[in-house]
Amino acid sequence: MSTSQFKHFAMGDIAKKAGVSMATVSRALNNPDRVSETTRKLVLQVVEELGYIPNRLAASLRQGRSRHIAIMLPDITNPYFAPVVRAIEQVAMGRGYSVILKDTQDDPALERSFTDMVKTRQVDGIITNSQRLPFDLDPKLPVLQQLPPMVNASEFCELDGIPKVGVDNVAIGRDATEHLLSLGHRRIAVITGTPHILSSQQREQGFRQAMQAAAVPFDEKMLYPGDYSCESGIAGVKHIMQMKIRPTAFFCFGDLVAVGALHALRELGYLVPQDISVIGVDGIALSQYTAPPLTTVAQPLQQLGEHSARLLIDLIEGQIPEQLVHILPHQLVVRASTGPVSVV
Repeated sequence: MSTSQFKHFAMGDIAKKAGVSMATVSRALNNPDRVSETTRKLVLQVVEELGYIPNRLAASLRQGRSRHIAIMLPDITNPYFAPVVRAIEQVAMGRGYSVILKDTQDDPALERSFTDMVKTRQVDGIITNSQRLPFDLDPKLPVLQQLPPMVNASEFCELDGIPKVGVDNVAIGRDATEHLLSLGHRRIAVITGTPHILSSQQREQGFRQAMQAAAVPFDEKMLYPGDYSCESGIAGVKHIMQMKIRPTAFFCFGDLVAVGALHALRELGYLVPQDISVIGVDGIALSQYTAPPLTTVAQPLQQLGEHSARLLIDLIEGQIPEQLVHILPHQLVVRASTGPVSVV
């Protein structure tokens, strides 16, 4: 029988031949822990005989795997995640896995609810992009023994013992600041990311290190707490530019923040970089098409996704990583939004 004819089989065909109900077939294929081992083997034998699904998938079901992995994203609309997810999907497909996306909306309750997918074998592992861990752990036991296969990407949780893939955010903050200092800027304003998020805290730490190393004082009034959104970039610029002594440059902790900052400066009548320089972080595709093109500290987003996927699938297949924390290199990309200071 041809492959195209296989597609015409319905679950009823499997149930009839196996002598069980359609509900039992469904449970055997999707929730194998809810049927007996004998029933499960019978259903899978019929599945292979009828060719209802590819034999490789049937084999994975025999092994108790779904061959699905989940990616938990705090904001699926953020363009930062697009190349990361695409790279994860490419690696996963190449190794026989499919990907399920879960938008948690940065909500701890939603993060925890999605972990049930692992417990019911709907997915074999999770890549989480949050510093919160959606599982309760016993501090007396080794971390990896208590968790399903999981990789913590982009935003790191503070718990040791979990595979992590990301960048050095302290160094990113330092490099961005040193670039502005090298252009003669001394009055540098900062629009942060979400204050409680570790990446924002670390970028601020790097900023302060660079300012201190250059013996340049920082006016705390020039720090605006943002949330990694365009809207916070707009609000931050409008707030800070009302000051009597204005900055000559803005360090935005994310490219979306910088996009908002550019928009607000343009509305207020300032030229970038002639009047004020702007630098962002992330290296999203949009950054090269802003007006002017945005100087940014780019993260290796594709490599971040590839590395996370390989690490997770290795864990699923029983390979314990020799190295738990993987820090990938970032790159300063200088474009037209930064230039020499014009106001002393």
